[in-house]
Amino acid sequence: MKPVILAGAVVFAVFAGWIDLRRRRIPNWLTVPALVVGTALNLTLGGWNGLKTSLLGAGLGLALLLPFVLVRSLGAGDWKMAGALGAFTGWKALTDILIGSVFVAGIMAVALVIYKGRVRQTMRNIGHILVSLVTFRLPESRVSLDNPDSLKVPYGVALALSFVLYSAAHLWGVA
Repeated sequence: MKPVILAGAVVFAVFAGWIDLRRRRIPNWLTVPALVVGTALNLTLGGWNGLKTSLLGAGLGLALLLPFVLVRSLGAGDWKMAGALGAFTGWKALTDILIGSVFVAGIMAVALVIYKGRVRQTMRNIGHILVSLVTFRLPESRVSLDNPDSLKVPYGVALALSFVLYSAAHLWGVA
């Protein structure tokens, strides 16, 4: 990945993560232009192959996370953030970043549940989700983003942290 593309993506990810932490939303005025800039940078610096890489990355991010948006377990801003990061990074790097973000979000979730003292309720909700999976039904509204009492991890923050860690590893030659 070219340094200017990596730098643009880091600026976008950190800003989007910060906004998600503060407001619990990632606005369209940030994600849509980021997708365009990521695509334009890849086209400019990589030609048609760069454009293909960018579009595949954006498409992968949007396609993989769409089911989670549809069942209301992920916000649309987080979804669009993943698509924009894919436009910057391409599909190969985005795959690693998304896998890393699942682990980061999991750590954040465990810390939040313990901090809020909601371990028992969380275990019950996990049971409801598992029953829903086995019976091929959507989980009840109490285990979705629609429930105002549910604990919510800002996935944009997890995605931003994962991307910053990935970028550092890339610069150090580890990734």
